[in-house]
Amino acid sequence: MAECVCYIKLNRNVETKNREVRLQDAGSVRCADAAAAAKVKNIRIHHFQNEAGQAKRCVISVLKIVELIEEAVPGVTVESLGESDVLIELIEPDKHKKLKQGVKIVLVALVSFFGTAFTIMAYHNDIGIADVFAQIHRIVMGEEPQGVSVLEAAYSVGLALGIIVFFNHVGGRRLTKDPTPIEVGMRVYEKDVNNALIETAEREGKTIDAS
Repeated sequence: MAECVCYIKLNRNVETKNREVRLQDAGSVRCADAAAAAKVKNIRIHHFQNEAGQAKRCVISVLKIVELIEEAVPGVTVESLGESDVLIELIEPDKHKKLKQGVKIVLVALVSFFGTAFTIMAYHNDIGIADVFAQIHRIVMGEEPQGVSVLEAAYSVGLALGIIVFFNHVGGRRLTKDPTPIEVGMRVYEKDVNNALIETAEREGKTIDAS
């Protein structure tokens, strides 16, 4: 086979349901030679053992993948444009997945609702917002407040609208195309977790690297 250049772009994190992990599962491959590209994409880069207690994730170095490519396709020049390490996690089918997800959603919704409500009430009690509203009512109206006034009602509506605008979500709809603060926070958290797993594997010498 004539010498050719093969470009690979590995992802940082990959989830797979197959125990046989191919290179095309871990990233993208581009090669001018169609036959070489097909062969490279089909290279097996890892196999998860079907044994209890076995790790369901692994970290593979790009150098190991380059080594596998050079063994499978002699004469190829490999150019890596992606990550230096890829974290691969095996996701096994779960018959009760929908039920578990439903329970988790309900629990998270309840904790978020009551937790947020408690936080808001504790904050308002801490700053004495009832006294503030009462003082504003005396200054503006010149009389003592009687029950719930327009000020409290307007504040409650404004608080709800502010939360909706901040989280950029109304039910299942977005107000804008920008990612919500929760989505941004989850992506940052996911990135930190991936980095921690990869660095831990490197320190423990569990990274699958070139020989």
